[in-house]
Amino acid sequence: MKSLFSKKQFSKAALAALAGLSALTLAACGGAPAPAGSSGAAGGAQDAITVYNAQHESLTQAWVDEFTKETGIKVTLRQGSDLELSNQIIAEDAKSPADVFLTENSPAMTQVENAGLFADTSATVQEQVPAEYRPSTNKWTGIAARSTVFAYDKTKLKADQLPKSIMDLADPAWKGRWAASPSGADFQAIVSAMLELKGEDATLSWLKAMKENSKAYKGNSTAMKAVNAGEVEGAVIYHYYWFGDQAKTGENSNNVALHYFKNEDPGAFVSLSGGGVLASSQHQDSASKFLEFVTGKAGQTILQTGTSFEYPVASGVAPNDKLTPLADLQAPKIDPAKLNSAKVTDLMTQAGLL
Repeated sequence: MKSLFSKKQFSKAALAALAGLSALTLAACGGAPAPAGSSGAAGGAQDAITVYNAQHESLTQAWVDEFTKETGIKVTLRQGSDLELSNQIIAEDAKSPADVFLTENSPAMTQVENAGLFADTSATVQEQVPAEYRPSTNKWTGIAARSTVFAYDKTKLKADQLPKSIMDLADPAWKGRWAASPSGADFQAIVSAMLELKGEDATLSWLKAMKENSKAYKGNSTAMKAVNAGEVEGAVIYHYYWFGDQAKTGENSNNVALHYFKNEDPGAFVSLSGGGVLASSQHQDSASKFLEFVTGKAGQTILQTGTSFEYPVASGVAPNDKLTPLADLQAPKIDPAKLNSAKVTDLMTQAGLL
């Protein structure tokens, strides 16, 4: 097969490529002037940010699309799970390409905070998010919330047969009757709340009883499906799985109802999804603007009207009208900065759940 270039043509092409590469290198090192408009003005190439995203991909994509439309700042998303991405950020340390980290649950945020890798949130974020929905340290912020619930088979259980507290599920009377997804970050966040509220001894005792009493499933949706199919009578999950299924066909939740523990019980825990700007970010202004957008009226309205059925927590935006108002959940008051994911996994391992 003949070459597409003659030797002379190839030499010219190679020299042109090398010249282009040299120009790029000089520009990157400051040896040549940057193109007009790329020196940090909103929407310039140097303003583009990278978000490590453990939130629902469709929700974050909706945030990104509207943010870029409003500001011109481009956003690259890297998807992963809470603890996968938090561990990656810690391993990358100051060299992390991440500018912003978003999670589904707050223990992963606390893990990154404890490693000293977050910058302070801006005054705007702190004004937009009420104190009860952000850590006292202001190293990150709540961006959404989800309520712990006991999803139960309404064809088998009546209201007076439901557990009064999540702690009641340790009773041998519940052996083989309930489920959870212990390996997931969702459930581990709930255990983090129990640890903070009840202490290490009570939490370990409950986890050991859980090992004897419960059935383990992979994921909250799978646990809810098991309830719907009559495999178990109930499951500890987050509320939005039921609402999301009901908004579709309801085929995995039509036999299921939700029980809210309330009374500041550990089972009434409201888990915060978090957002934080990395201290190592080279684009602090753009990263802060993104977090301000997410917690602002526009970002929280996207959450309210979307299909994730999570709770808005900022800028006075009400939840989807199908949801029980946050104030009515009677959730326990917990500083999310104190949630300890490392200790929880240790305790769960001791109990034989991990």
